[in-house]
Amino acid sequence: MKIAFVGKGGSGKTTLSSLFIRHLAAARIPVIAVDADINQHLGVALGMDEAEAAALPAMGAQLPLIKDYLRGDNPRIPSTETMIKTTPPGEGSRLLRVCEDNPVYDACARALALDDGAVRLLATGPFTESDLGVACYHSKVGAVELYLNHLVDGRREYVVVDMTAGSDSFASGMFTRFDMTFLVAEPTRKGIAVYRQYKEYARDFGVPLKVVGNKVQGADDLAFLRAEVGEDLLVCVGHSDWVRAVEKGRPAPFALLEEANRRALEGLHDTADASYERRDWERYTRQMVHFHLKNAESWGNAKTGADLAAQVDPAFVLFEGVATPQPA
Repeated sequence: MKIAFVGKGGSGKTTLSSLFIRHLAAARIPVIAVDADINQHLGVALGMDEAEAAALPAMGAQLPLIKDYLRGDNPRIPSTETMIKTTPPGEGSRLLRVCEDNPVYDACARALALDDGAVRLLATGPFTESDLGVACYHSKVGAVELYLNHLVDGRREYVVVDMTAGSDSFASGMFTRFDMTFLVAEPTRKGIAVYRQYKEYARDFGVPLKVVGNKVQGADDLAFLRAEVGEDLLVCVGHSDWVRAVEKGRPAPFALLEEANRRALEGLHDTADASYERRDWERYTRQMVHFHLKNAESWGNAKTGADLAAQVDPAFVLFEGVATPQPA
């Protein structure tokens, strides 16, 4: 299951995604955590110190390796130089699964032990000083988009992505890659504005969206959110002494998280799990191709000097049972 956490900057998006990841790990569910935000804080939220988090390998720096592995023996992709962030898989492409070892995970993922389990952590890498004026952050997030395009995941295994803040998530087709999107919203006009913008963008693509109210302090906050988002409001999370202790570098066992907040995480899990029944791999593949063709026409063909529409394999549909070619 592919799950995204989105919201405006400062909404608590990273905190909520880290709590959900801990919840899954505590239930012994295989989970890959992906930090795709321009501000790389997911590792720290999961208990790493600043030095450990800064030492995580950047997926963006491993793009040549990622492309070379995923290309496999796909005859429609003659070289890695013609692969862009939206390149879809086809016959001969190598696919990725949550519970496996492969060169992409070897290069980019790090195992992170939690008090109630363990996860694999991937990170796009921070926006560095050398990028200023010469690169955009979406070039780094492109590594995550390629990863998701080639991922074959099942029901009881999770990939949880902490997305970049605000409407930047719509700068690529990556927002359509998820079984469920949780939008973290504070009970404020700014928090609701991001929800409305996301809802409008997502509607045309059938993106499932639920709101997680955060920093909810009383009945008035709850009533405000219900009035503004209606049935999209799934759960609310209030103040957490447990989270505050983690933010101070004094983590307590996850089992001590407040009961109300634990119930909220269970609500997220139930909703995410239920979304499996609505999976439509043909639509998923069709949307992947749609955004690839848009990017090819907009900039990809000119950049690579190739007709990237030729990369589309019209007979290929990504689905759980598709065979995965292995390295020779």
